[in-house]
Amino acid sequence: MTTGVRMAAAKQNLLGTYLKDRRGKLDPAALGFPLKRRRTPGLRREEVAHRANVSATWYTWLEQGRGGAPSADVVDRIARALMLTDVEREHLFLLALGRPPEVLYHAAEGVTTRLQRVLDSLEISPAYVKTSTWDVVAWNRAAAAVLVDYGTLDPKQRNLLRLVFLDPHIRVKQPDWQGVARFVVSAFRADVARAGAAKNVEALIDELSQESREFAALWRDHDVRDTYEGPKRVRHLKAGVIALEYSTFAVDGRPDLSLVIYNPATPADAEKIRSLVKTQSGTRNRNGTRRRRIQGQRPSGAR
Repeated sequence: MTTGVRMAAAKQNLLGTYLKDRRGKLDPAALGFPLKRRRTPGLRREEVAHRANVSATWYTWLEQGRGGAPSADVVDRIARALMLTDVEREHLFLLALGRPPEVLYHAAEGVTTRLQRVLDSLEISPAYVKTSTWDVVAWNRAAAAVLVDYGTLDPKQRNLLRLVFLDPHIRVKQPDWQGVARFVVSAFRADVARAGAAKNVEALIDELSQESREFAALWRDHDVRDTYEGPKRVRHLKAGVIALEYSTFAVDGRPDLSLVIYNPATPADAEKIRSLVKTQSGTRNRNGTRRRRIQGQRPSGAR
């Protein structure tokens, strides 16, 4: 047996072992199959084949390492038949075909409380979580104080492209707006393509193209670039220009989300951010107390 044949056989055996394991963990009753005369837990091979719309004989061969490499479509149907998660589906593709599956875009469903706590722990580093289509879905106080107070915006307006091209206040905060605009369009294009979300942003692209000639021109250039890290400068109304360094991180288990953190470039910039966060927190506390008094409520701690 040649080395290539042995490697192929080993891959098929790993695939068969994984398929048997996943099949054994499914509840037949929950999927509408009878439970009579079952000697082992989980689905029978015939039941998986039925759910995947493939031949029972061929599926048996696949588990035994005899069926040859399946097509991507068949692997995808088997993944659905076995009710695999996104991570498990990717693992199945790697075992069966030696590559990950094509990207399937899923709209973001918000962030976990743990991820929000990570954001909140970054006291002087503005940070936010954005989707593959650049909607901001979570942020910390530093981001609200230095970048944009996303909490004051309608959720539909929390899109970074929409803010850059349609909000005049954001334009004023960018010392090099032209450079920023070119960068975000090319980086957005790359992120959307990587996530397989081109169809999901068609309405946004049409809106921006109609509302902004600058966006329309940049979009026609078809430039792409990465967004992992780099410098950033923000012109703040009260604090002046703040120099930052940003880094972008993937959120484990959530391919639809990215965490973006802006660190102050110098101690002086850090002090500016600390002062802005303190001022904003104080303003919010005073506004909250004022609203309670207007509503006839006692402030916290009042006797």
